[in-house]
Amino acid sequence: MERNELYPIFLKVSQLNVLIVGGGNVGLEKLTFMLKSSPHAKVEMVAPDFLEETLELAKKHNVVITKDSYAPAYLEGRHMVIATTDKVEINEQVYHDCRARHILVNVADNPPLCDFYMGGIVTKGNVKVAISTNGKSPTTAKRLRQFFEDVIPENIDDLVKNLNEFRKTIKGDFEEKVETLNEFTKGLVNKKKE
Repeated sequence: MERNELYPIFLKVSQLNVLIVGGGNVGLEKLTFMLKSSPHAKVEMVAPDFLEETLELAKKHNVVITKDSYAPAYLEGRHMVIATTDKVEINEQVYHDCRARHILVNVADNPPLCDFYMGGIVTKGNVKVAISTNGKSPTTAKRLRQFFEDVIPENIDDLVKNLNEFRKTIKGDFEEKVETLNEFTKGLVNKKKE
C-alpha cells in the first residue's frame, strides 16, 4: 500500500507573507479556504483581473489586491505562494521562480508542482484537524472533513480549556506531566470503544 509521507504542520499565516497569483475561481477558492481557517492571514493577490466576489472578500479581510501581471519581483519577502492562474506557463514560471528562491509553493491542481497541499480542515474552537489524501482525492478529504465535523463534539473546546488549566496545576517534570495527562484523558478514547 502506498503511504502518505507528507509532514503535517499548522502555519501561523497571520505572521507570514502569502502571495496568491491569479484572480479567477481557483484563486477565490484558495483565498476562501485560507481565510475560513485563518481569518487574519496576511495575503496579497496579484492578477490582471479579479472576480467581484474576490474583491469583496479581500476587502473584509485586509487582503492586498494588486491588478497586474505576475512578475518575479512579487516574490520578494514571501514565505508561501499559491499559483492559481488558468495559464500553465505562468503557473510553471511561478513554481520555478519560487523554487529558485526557496519559497514554499503550491500550483493548484498540479501535485508535482506543489511543496504543500491544502487539505480538508475541521475546526471546533481550539481543536483543528487537518486531512490529507496526498493530493490524490480532494473529494475524499471533503467527505472525511464532513465526517469529523459530525463526530467531534461541539463542547470539545471546553474540554481543551479545562485540560489546559489542569495542566498548569500538575507538579513534576515534563514526562510526569505527560504521564498524568495521558492517564487523565485515557477515558476519551475508551468511551468510544464501549
